[in-house]
Parts: sequence; C-alpha cells; structure tokens
Amino acid sequence: MKNIYKAIFAVGLSVLAVSNAHAQSLPVGTPGLEDYYRRLQLLGKLDSSVSFSVRPLMPSVAFKVRNVFDPDSSLVNDGITKSSGPYRFANGHGEFQVLPFTWQNQFNSHHPYGWNDGAMIPARGYQTMVSGGFYAKIGPLTIQLRPEYVSAQNKSFDGFAVDRSDTELNRYYVYYNTEDVPERFGTGSYNKLFWGQSSIRLNAGPMSLGLSNENIWWGPGRRNSIMMTNNAPGFKHFTLNTVKPIRTPIGSFEMQVIAGKLENSGYTPLLVTKNSAGKEQFNPYNNDWRYLTGFNINYQPKWVPGLFLGFSRDFMSYHEDLHGFGDYFPFFTAFQKAKSGLDGDPFDRDQRLSMYARWLFPKAHAEVYFEYGLNDNSYNLRDFAGSPDHSRAYLFGFSKMVPIKGRKDEFIQVNAEINQLSQSVDRLVRPAGGFYRHSGVRQGYTNLGQVLGAGTGSGGNLQSIDVSWVRGLKSFGLGFERYEHNADFYEEFINDLNGNSRRWVDFALAAQGTWDYKNLIFSAKLQGIKSLNYQWRMKNYTADQYYIPTNDVFNFHGEFGVSYRF
Repeated sequence: MKNIYKAIFAVGLSVLAVSNAHAQSLPVGTPGLEDYYRRLQLLGKLDSSVSFSVRPLMPSVAFKVRNVFDPDSSLVNDGITKSSGPYRFANGHGEFQVLPFTWQNQFNSHHPYGWNDGAMIPARGYQTMVSGGFYAKIGPLTIQLRPEYVSAQNKSFDGFAVDRSDTELNRYYVYYNTEDVPERFGTGSYNKLFWGQSSIRLNAGPMSLGLSNENIWWGPGRRNSIMMTNNAPGFKHFTLNTVKPIRTPIGSFEMQVIAGKLENSGYTPLLVTKNSAGKEQFNPYNNDWRYLTGFNINYQPKWVPGLFLGFSRDFMSYHEDLHGFGDYFPFFTAFQKAKSGLDGDPFDRDQRLSMYARWLFPKAHAEVYFEYGLNDNSYNLRDFAGSPDHSRAYLFGFSKMVPIKGRKDEFIQVNAEINQLSQSVDRLVRPAGGFYRHSGVRQGYTNLGQVLGAGTGSGGNLQSIDVSWVRGLKSFGLGFERYEHNADFYEEFINDLNGNSRRWVDFALAAQGTWDYKNLIFSAKLQGIKSLNYQWRMKNYTADQYYIPTNDVFNFHGEFGVSYRF
C-alpha cells in the first residue's frame, strides 16, 4: 500500500513539468450547468473518461470548452452581447473573465430543511446568498476570486428542547457533544461573508497545485456523497489535483490530495444548555482549529470503457496534536488496528475511507453507481471479514435518459438514489457511533457547523427519485424523497423512552426545474414536506396508540435562483 501512495505522488509531481492549462473551475452545485455537463456525458457527447467523482470540474481542460459557463455557445448566437468567454491578451498567454453573478434564495416555513447549499445555513424563514467575481490567467498561474455573502432571517422555531424532560435533554447532549452541528445558528439574523469559490493555482498539463477555498465533491453520487459534498461552506485548503484524466497504457487516472483547515461554528448544539436544576449539559469544544488531509483517486480500466473504480481516505486532528511529517500526511497509516496499535493512532485522530464505482453506458444514456464507506478501523482482516458492515455507510443510485419520440434533443430523465448513514444491526454487538461523530475530535467531521459529507448527516437515511423533462439547459420535473432523521440517535437515546416506534420521518414532494434565457439561468424548487413525529415528539402520547397525528407538522421549502453569465 505504501508503494501505491508513493507512486501517486511521483506521478503528480512529474506531470507538473508539462505545459500549462487553463484550469477554470465550475463550482460544485452550479445550478443547471453541472447537471447539464453530466447529461451530455450520458448522451455520449463528452469525454467518457471523466469520472464526475473529483469535483469541482475543470471543463475548459477536461472537455475543451472555451467558456465554462456557456458550454453550448448559445451566448455567442443569442446572448445580449452576442459574445461570451474570457478576454485574451499577451498573445493568448493571458485571460480575464468576469464570472457569473448568482443570486440564490431559500425559504422554510416551519423549520430548517435542505442541504448541499454551501455557505447557506439550516434556518427557518428567508435566506439569500449572492456571489460573483473574476477569473484571471497569466501563463501557468490562475486566480479565481468568487466570494459569497449569506444573509438569513434565522427565525425561531420549535426545536428539540421544547417540553423536554431533563433525561431527554441530557441524552441529546450526550450525542451532540461529539458533533458540531447546531440546531440554530444563534438567536438573531445571520450575516456572513465567505471566500466562497476562490482559488489561486499553478497549472501544468493535467495537474494543478494551489490554495483554494472551493467546495469539494468526492464520489459519484448526485444527491449525496459520503466523503465530501457542498453541504458545508468551503474551507481553506492546499490542493494537488488533476484537471483532466491522466492517460496511461492501462487506463486513465484522476486524483486529488488536500490539506486544509476546518473551523468551529461558535454555537451550542441547542440554545438551551442547562436542565431544570441549572446543571450545564454542554461540554465546550476544544477551540483549536482542526487539520484535515485526505486523498481521492479513481481509475478507469482501459479494457472496460465507462467503468470507474475509486478510493478515498481522510484524516482529521487538532492542530495542536501535529508534530511531524507523519502527522501532517498520515497516508501511510495502516488501516488495520492490529498493525498500527489498538487505538489505530499515537493520538486521537478521526478518519474514514470510501470505495466507490460508477459505470457509464453512453449508448443506453444511463449510469449506475455506488459508494461504500467506513469510519472505524477493523482490528484485522478477520475482523473485517466477519463484520464488514461495522461502521459502514453506503450509497447507491442510477440515472437514465429516455428520448422522446419525434422530439429532437428532448428526453425524460429518471434519477434515483439511496443513501444509508445509520448503523447496521452490528450496533447491537459493537456500536460504531454516528458516521460523522468523534469522541476525541469532538466537533466531528464538520466545518462552520455543517457536515462535510452527506447532508442527511450522521444516522440520516434518504431515498429519492425524480423524473424530469430535459432539453439542453432546460429541465422541469417532480421529485419525491423519504428522509429519516438520525436513526442512530433515535435507536440509542429515544426509543426506550417511547415504548413504541416514533421515528422522525419526512415525506417530501417537489416541483423543480431550470430554464435558460439569453445570458440568464433560472432555477426553482417548490417542495412540500410532511414531517411525521417531528423532533421525535411525544405530545399526547398514550401507550395503546401507535400513530398520533398531532405530532406531525407541515413545512414548505422553496428555492429560487438566477445567474447572469458574461
């Protein structure tokens, strides 16, 4: 395994000696455009060696697109200025482009809902985010400045602490003292400016080395991913990554290695921190910042076109615990505890790994994918073979585009995905804890109060399906999802108090779509959510009644965005 890691770094450093590349990124979650590129690949119109599992994408290099934000060149023909893309100077060695100005809006009527919205926070009421900036290139150096500003009403709502006993409050804190995911971000409005999707890079051939604050997405999932998503705000990190696949005699490779800084939210899990007797329930987190490092590599075998096999691993620890190269880059740490000490590390380090695959079928306009992650090391190979589902999380999904007969370039697209973050039945013998929690690094796998991985969070399970009409950048359809909130917390701390099943489950139906008009791209989502047993509440509980309608609530979730492309 050590030789594999060394080979990865050797390849990465050697290719930096080649010619420069543009390396302008398409931010993770860009409304309309990111899905559009993926649809083009399903239709066989884009390079099938790009995995879509190491994002942000670099379409200017990977797909040879002149303007990342105008992939179909429609702005040149129908745009307001009849032009698009970067302004070139210095005999083509320099470029300058004004990046799209984007305005995203969100509203929740009853309580926070939604994920994969970057710097936005879980909040009730109205919330808005604006972003924009510029991209510049001179030789191998590129600078992308794209800050984000977020403003949220952050209105009060009925949270977990309402009408709770001291026992219930204590159990909540036992769980959430090991994960920095506040239920509400303070008591007033929330306003914050972020570096957003900004970066500075040196680019050479298929490689890029730089400092970035961009959101990262690792893995093939569409709605969620186990390791990295845009659920939380971007974080400052050094990155060495491919901007297009590296082709070899045995197939193509993509990779990314990061080393970054994670920050605390500064808020408590609940606004209420003391029980009825005045005893403090919240155990303050270590104020030290957290160091996160990891890698993601995937391989497309030459002999199996369209198949991608990937592996990622990350490590997190407090900055004060880092004392040498091996602490900053622990990639050679053995996975099995038997080979690295019973606790797995010389100090308390949080870590997880993921294996994934994506199989693309351009002729069928379809894809299938899965991801399998672990957040607690097995003692040895025998331990893993006997209990491979200990500490596991998984994700499975597929997409299919069906041509509409007699309608050129129009399709019905079906996407379905399942992600399971709750523990398996193995928890009854050996609990693994929440997937993003950690008893040593007690903020867990979070940045500024939000999980870096799947937006459904520790113990959260999601089943979703959406059906849409698509044509070019335009799409319109319906989506349905079932979301079970933190089954791990329920099983360990709530179930025995209920005497009966009282899982908190949301059923949501949404109308959603994107539409382009000249330089504008509009996106919208109107979603109705029925929350059964909201907050695992026991109002009007009687032992002989299984279902109590008064514990259900309705929530409206709305999104609207508009982006102007230059």
